[in-house]
Amino acid sequence: MPTFQREVRVHAPLDDVWEFHSDASGLEALTPEFMGLELLAVRGPDGEADPGVLETGAEIDMKMRPFGVTPAQEWTSVIVDREQSEGSGYFVDEMQGGPFRKWRHTHAFYADGGDTILRDRVEYRLPFGGLGDAVGPFAKVGFEGMFRDRHKRTKRLLER
Repeated sequence: MPTFQREVRVHAPLDDVWEFHSDASGLEALTPEFMGLELLAVRGPDGEADPGVLETGAEIDMKMRPFGVTPAQEWTSVIVDREQSEGSGYFVDEMQGGPFRKWRHTHAFYADGGDTILRDRVEYRLPFGGLGDAVGPFAKVGFEGMFRDRHKRTKRLLER
């Protein structure tokens, strides 16, 4: 299965970077405008609307319409794992009912002095069966631009 990985050093404390990524508003702030992201609903593991923290079991219903010209695509992202310890943390979201056959995104955070190393790792399978599998490795080209932009936004929003 194809994977994509990218990391960035953020000149901000781990707690600040972790907290920013633990709320759905962080997703909105990091998604490039051209993706046309709209959050439809955010639910906590107990069904509570708009929880302050995306804990394991939280669900985000969203819609995207890249460049405003493609058909809108809806899906649900579920936080399937989340753990924080002294000096590190991670959470994993998986897409359900969306445009990819598989999307598993691990967000990992590591303290490094007063900085944070943020590592994104995505395991994915494109739609269209065997054809999607054949071209899947080339999707990394598109992911690189998207995650480069997300990491620039992270630095701009969190570095002092």
